[in-house]
Amino acid sequence: MAHLALYRAWRPQTFKDMVGQQHIVQTLQNAIRENRLSHAYLFSGPRGTGKTSAAKVLAKAVNCERGPAPEPCNECSACQRITAGAVMDVVEIDAASNRGVEEIRDIRDKVKYSPTEVRRKVYIIDEVHMLTTEAFNALLKTLEEPPGHVMFILATTEPHRLLPTIVSRCQRFDFRRVSLEEQTGLMKEICAEENINAEEEALKYIGRLSDGGMRDALSLLDQISSFTGGAVTLAQAVEATGGLPSEQFARLAAAIRDADASAVLQEIDEMMRAGKSADKCLEQLMHYFRDMLLALLAPEATGSSGRIADPGELRKMADGFSRERLFAIIDLLNRYQSEMKYAAHPQTMFEIALLKLCSEPENAGGSRSAQGGDAAGRGELQQLRQQLAGLESKLNAALSAGSAFGTAGASSASGSGRTGAGSGGSSSPAWAAPAVSRTRLISLAETAGSSGPELTAKWPQIMNGVKERGRTIHAMLLDGEPVAFSEDTIVVAFNNTFHRENTVKPNSMAIIEEVLLSVFGTPVKYLAVMQKDWKEALAAKGGAQEAAASETEEFKLVPDGDGQPAQDSSVDEAIRLFGEQLVTIKDD
Repeated sequence: MAHLALYRAWRPQTFKDMVGQQHIVQTLQNAIRENRLSHAYLFSGPRGTGKTSAAKVLAKAVNCERGPAPEPCNECSACQRITAGAVMDVVEIDAASNRGVEEIRDIRDKVKYSPTEVRRKVYIIDEVHMLTTEAFNALLKTLEEPPGHVMFILATTEPHRLLPTIVSRCQRFDFRRVSLEEQTGLMKEICAEENINAEEEALKYIGRLSDGGMRDALSLLDQISSFTGGAVTLAQAVEATGGLPSEQFARLAAAIRDADASAVLQEIDEMMRAGKSADKCLEQLMHYFRDMLLALLAPEATGSSGRIADPGELRKMADGFSRERLFAIIDLLNRYQSEMKYAAHPQTMFEIALLKLCSEPENAGGSRSAQGGDAAGRGELQQLRQQLAGLESKLNAALSAGSAFGTAGASSASGSGRTGAGSGGSSSPAWAAPAVSRTRLISLAETAGSSGPELTAKWPQIMNGVKERGRTIHAMLLDGEPVAFSEDTIVVAFNNTFHRENTVKPNSMAIIEEVLLSVFGTPVKYLAVMQKDWKEALAAKGGAQEAAASETEEFKLVPDGDGQPAQDSSVDEAIRLFGEQLVTIKDD
């Protein structure tokens, strides 16, 4: 029997033929022995693990002329006809193509009739998750209370898509992926019986590609044996399945490790000339790096779970990568694989992904050599030093500008400026970060009246620009009110400290000042203050103007009604600003 469809020939005919599902087989056989069969079963699990095969074996077991028996005899008329699909009481339905409510209603109408050929009616509904909601609702009542002569077996690869009311009416069995050892053992038996000369490494490679599905493994074995004329080697298996040899993966991984972009492009070009698809190459390369990570973290697991048949080669190659580097590579390849599904030119995406790995090896988490790691460390240290120097220069500039403007009576004797909110337990003025001197703030307050119309006219445009670049920043600015605009600074006053602090963060200020540049055409600085502090600045501005006016007049003391000289207006202003306790009046 040469080059037949192996899965059809070796499809399980009895429970003992079920590979890798012993826990399910034992449960079903015990239920048959004790006559405790359920009216509805749900078989779920990955494709090719034997769900529909188990359903047919169960249908034969309950209808066997020598049973019901834990194992169907496969010799009586009932077993043979069920195997051939010639019994009208055993119905197999593909829900993918018969998913409507009418098909389910037809089943519901027929279940009440007794079986005509065998002991029990069995309905096998494959891919049951494809049924519509209306079809599920039509099936509910029948599943809950079917006649005693009816059994439903539902099979699906996506049980999460079933209604909970359906699942709760069934006994659920989860089929697991078949282990590599079990797959390899069964394929050896099949090859021996079919006179196929297959290397064990080739069978392991086929098992890994099938991802635990026995049906897929046998289909691949049939395809490869037909391609090679009955002799299956690892190289032939790789070539027949469109895979890449491990040597090519090793060359590509070495080029990425060494950041050799030229070698990477050469390997990609060779893959494309060989007729490989870019998305499959990227997928297999990601699996190769995954196997390298296993070789690094769990060497004992590489032989059974990896896709490459040479664990020693993997461990040797893994020595050139750090764990962080391998995690970063797998993460990047996975992201590009997702994007490649929608790309017009997949090969270009493949090239960009690998070139990116070559261009930023240190940033990806790995080190090419000890010398490269030291250089990276020195570069980071130099960058930190530059940042520290910049912060020191800003601090010195703030201190030299004078003490920060505070509320009346709250200035310290030393005159040192306060920092922003959160410094110690003292209350800080809203403009302390960045620091603003008293003179600067009052000068900005003096421009409030003249700049008001221009600022009011352009503020909506500024807000729209900020909203396009960052909705969160725009939401914070809604609490602010533009109060002044000089040649290079715009002042916004806030009622809420939280909103103000979020707009003066470096990223937020960069976005706001970018918008200001686009609106005004020249660089404009952004300054955020609290409303109460701005009002105090306006009051201080008024006092300064009155003091300046008094300097142009002759200083006179006018007696009051009781003959005592009246206080100068500047003294009144000083008392109002600083309080009577801090003001001492001395006569000349």
